[in-house]
Order: sequence, then C-alpha cells, then structure tokens
Amino acid sequence: MILIGDKLVPFENISKINQINEIENTKSNSTLSFGYNEDLLKYTYENELNSAVKVNSIKEAIYANALNAKYILAQKSLAKQIQKVAENYMFDSKVLAIIESNEELEEIATFEIDGIIYNSIIE
Repeated sequence: MILIGDKLVPFENISKINQINEIENTKSNSTLSFGYNEDLLKYTYENELNSAVKVNSIKEAIYANALNAKYILAQKSLAKQIQKVAENYMFDSKVLAIIESNEELEEIATFEIDGIIYNSIIE
C-alpha cells in the first residue's frame, strides 16, 4: 500500500500546481499534483513528468491513466470504483484515496485501493 503524507513513512515530494507556468517553480523530480486539467495532463505526458491527478469521475481517471499519470487521486467512494476499473484494464497508474487521517487506513485497505494520500499534501 502506498502511503503519501504519513508522518511515519517517508514519501516523495509532491508539488501542487494549477498552471503550466508554475512547473518551473517546483523542486526537480517532484510529482506534480493538480486537479483534472487536460492541458496540464497533456503537458506532463509530452514532457514525461510525474503527475498526480485529482479526478471526479471514472472517465477522467481513464484519461489520466492513458496519459501516464503516476497517481490517480479520488475521494474514497470514487477511488473504490476506479480501483475496480483499474484492475480490469490493468492501469499503469496507481489509484490513491484522499484521506484526512490515519484512522481511515484500515477502511481503505479493505477496499483494496492501491494507496492513500493525505488531503493536507494536495490542498
């Protein structure tokens, strides 16, 4: 299980962006986090940049995977649905449920979702 944002487990650098021009202000080799945005998604794909894309539908998740997002981020109930699709179609992207605290870890584990990311990391 992937744990991003947990105080106990070291994790990669995540840089939140809203526009392409903000990328130059991020740490090198960090994973770029953004809400689903086709322009940003195409840019990260074309430039082979790691991305963590927050999606609001299965359709957005399908596009994020097709454009090589490293992580697909979604609220718990949607993450559960996306995980089933991801397993069926063998997504390369990992599905991460957005959580508020480690009290939610067991619930996410029982849903068999790839991992979690704390909301505080992507706000």
